[in-house]
Amino acid sequence: MHFPNFDPVLIHIGPLAIRWYALAYIAGILLGWWYCAQLIKKPDLWTPAAPPITARQIDDLVLWITVGVIVGGRAGSVLFYGRDQYAEHPLDVFAIWKGGMSFHGGFIGVMVALVVYSLVNKIDMLRLGDLVAPCVPFGLFFGRIANFINGELWGRVTHVPWGIIFPGAGDEPRHPSQLYEAALEGLLLFAILRLATHRLHWLRRQGALTGLFMLFYGLFRILLENVRQPDAGLDDFPLGLTMGIILSTPMVIAGVWLVWRASRLPPAPPVEAIEPPAA
Repeated sequence: MHFPNFDPVLIHIGPLAIRWYALAYIAGILLGWWYCAQLIKKPDLWTPAAPPITARQIDDLVLWITVGVIVGGRAGSVLFYGRDQYAEHPLDVFAIWKGGMSFHGGFIGVMVALVVYSLVNKIDMLRLGDLVAPCVPFGLFFGRIANFINGELWGRVTHVPWGIIFPGAGDEPRHPSQLYEAALEGLLLFAILRLATHRLHWLRRQGALTGLFMLFYGLFRILLENVRQPDAGLDDFPLGLTMGIILSTPMVIAGVWLVWRASRLPPAPPVEAIEPPAA
């Protein structure tokens, strides 16, 4: 089948173009913000400890995370995938409305933001990561849907009935790998983390949710790299490796270690409930 004729721009308002790609980031951030607030409203998920931050602190944290996503995602795209392209056109580094964001770069950016935020506010870094991790699949889901609408990051050539002929990708049908990623990195990963928070009560174990996210995202990404077309100029790694596999493997290793560590630790000891400072 041929790729649907999607317009990457939802609407033009004068000279301003509202793009699906930008809306995907906004939707992911807003829904993640909302879900984060819902998690701290349920003290039974954290018992015997209290949530690591207050509702008021979440508002500040979202700004830190947003900066980490944008700066880290763009920096990762430049360093991991497009050094030659941006060397020829350096001003394109700032053209984020054209796409070109790296998950792994954004992940590093968010990790840096969480570390700095936890140090500034004297918060347990791993427990803060445990709060943020279940919220990330929202952004992953909408981001991959936006990739599909933009007709970018398509899959390898395939003959499955649902293969799609993407503009600019030749005349052969390809895997709609963006939709596979939306399903696994978005929907299934959210379901796994939801099970861990609401059934297994892993928010009570420091680092467990952070590790679970890293483990399953890394596994899903490595699996999907086998049907995703490698980026131009990055298809000659030995042993069939891709940049996505190389960057995801450390996540899997770190995730396994964090989950193993959390399984050996008792639940966090009781602490006094965190109350917002008096006005």
